[in-house]
Amino acid sequence: MPIHPTAVPVTFDLLAVPTNRRAAIEAMAHELVAGRKVALSTHLNADGDGCGSESALARILAARGLEVRVVNPTPWPDMFDFLLGDEFANMTSKGARALRDIDLLIVLDISDVTRLGNLTDAVRALTVPKLVIDHHVASDDPAGPNGVSDTTACATAELVYDMAQVLGCEITPAIARALYTGMLTDTGGFRFSNTSPRCLAVAAQLLAHGVDPEEMYTRIYASAPAGRVRLMADVLATLQVDEAHGLTWLSMQAGALEKYAVKSEDLDGIVEHARSIAGTRMALFFRDLGHNKVKISFRSIGKTDVNVFAREFGGGGHAKAAGALVTGEFAAVRDQVVERARAYLGTGA
Repeated sequence: MPIHPTAVPVTFDLLAVPTNRRAAIEAMAHELVAGRKVALSTHLNADGDGCGSESALARILAARGLEVRVVNPTPWPDMFDFLLGDEFANMTSKGARALRDIDLLIVLDISDVTRLGNLTDAVRALTVPKLVIDHHVASDDPAGPNGVSDTTACATAELVYDMAQVLGCEITPAIARALYTGMLTDTGGFRFSNTSPRCLAVAAQLLAHGVDPEEMYTRIYASAPAGRVRLMADVLATLQVDEAHGLTWLSMQAGALEKYAVKSEDLDGIVEHARSIAGTRMALFFRDLGHNKVKISFRSIGKTDVNVFAREFGGGGHAKAAGALVTGEFAAVRDQVVERARAYLGTGA
């Protein structure tokens, strides 16, 4: 019996930089002049893609002779300290003051300027060139003109990899680790639907440039403090399941971080436990920040678009992963969002 191939062979170069990205990067390169002071920033509570993209781009620009500083609205997460190295260990903590004498601002991994938190007003007031490198759906209030923007990228780190290619920058082991961190975390360990053939091809190149996948797994997914596991037990005990609508949700009360001596970064991935339940179309994680502020994480499976739903509450993100910050009493906000989610899912979204 003849054996038939089960896959269509790839007939194009997966590592080739897409034409639209190459053109955008070449246009952006005119701003990357040696000797200029450039600030890099990303969203509140930076994640693996925000930190990885910043770390990689900082080294790429430094290699081109620019003076680089990272100015984030919230502290650099401890779990990603290993991305800094000696060159960037002393990250600025001066906030908006660190933006006063820059020649250029590059904002990574956000499409909406308000996600810069306490830096928002200062960034709006800047008169220097402001560029955005991002893979989210465009918002009506960006931090500046798009430098490189493409929603088909698996992570902002993929776009930074393309910048290194177009600019002819060497991919050092430190840059490779930073880019791999961004891609690994934003694809859920290469499990989510944004894990494209090109994403895996780029990841393979990063392995060839010195990334140790077991080391990266250990640093990112197997170095949790004991308090995180205890906190997770408490949060999972709040699990609610609405099988009729395919809706699941988790809740966390104010003060839980302090109780278990953990940080916001230790909450990463908790909502995935709700999404993992059979039949779930949308999963929600409600976190009481106190002072009538509720942070909500939205996740989905299948065709449900949580980016669209999150925008009802002033948030946004991706079709399958989004977030929002809502003002109001915790229980009331949770009840309102759950009821709106039921209605949204009831439309077949």
